[in-house]
Amino acid sequence: MDLGYGKRRVLVVGGSDGIGRAAASLMIGEGADVVIASRSEKNLLAAAEMIHAERATVPGQLVCDVTRPEAGAVLAETVDARWGALDVLVAAVGGSVRADFSALDDQAWLDNYTFNILSTVRAIRSLLPYLEKGSNPAIITMSGAGAKMPYQHQVVSNVHKAGLIGLTKTLALELADRNIRINTIAPGRTLTSLWTNRADMLAAERGSTREEVLQEFAKDIPLGRFAQPDEIATMIVWLCSPLASYVTGQTISVDGGIARGLL
Repeated sequence: MDLGYGKRRVLVVGGSDGIGRAAASLMIGEGADVVIASRSEKNLLAAAEMIHAERATVPGQLVCDVTRPEAGAVLAETVDARWGALDVLVAAVGGSVRADFSALDDQAWLDNYTFNILSTVRAIRSLLPYLEKGSNPAIITMSGAGAKMPYQHQVVSNVHKAGLIGLTKTLALELADRNIRINTIAPGRTLTSLWTNRADMLAAERGSTREEVLQEFAKDIPLGRFAQPDEIATMIVWLCSPLASYVTGQTISVDGGIARGLL
């Protein structure tokens, strides 16, 4: 199936690892011109090498820390210089904090808000003029299963991931008359470095192995296993394609069934 990515201009913020890197690789495989952005130059270079090995193409690379106020200007300058317009923005940024509510001070809340919400707001706001010039423009934000089924001891990220759903739904209405679509992905437990690092830490504390820890956490998932990043990225690629031209303002769960709610 031709997804219509030939000559499509794509920026993946958080594209050096995990779901973002997987989405960038798949889009390049479909014929898109992709730039990946990350605050870590080392991670960007490693991701570019991996994508080159998979697709025989090296993505553009941009060092940009989206938790910094100047990030929006950096993103806009890069898009302006490379293309002058933008077709797809994937904001694959954010993360969770595992702690009891009483252990979280104001700074912990503010830091996670900046990471999960404000970074995405900055990227979208700065790139809207270029998306308006794009062809079938689409935006993806990255929520999580915890927004629909809050995880215990992850209150700060549960709240902010739910906030991204509100942001996406609101912007879908505001941007519709400019023909810009926006949707959010709510992944479940996925084998990214965040989870493997966490599993290694828990394994060291318990005297067990990474595999044993991951198997324990997989018991809550109806499909009985963690997702691979490509399984989440495949949905991103479809949602950003012209084939999904009538889908906007939606939260798509790709979580193996872990979120049990009806909505």
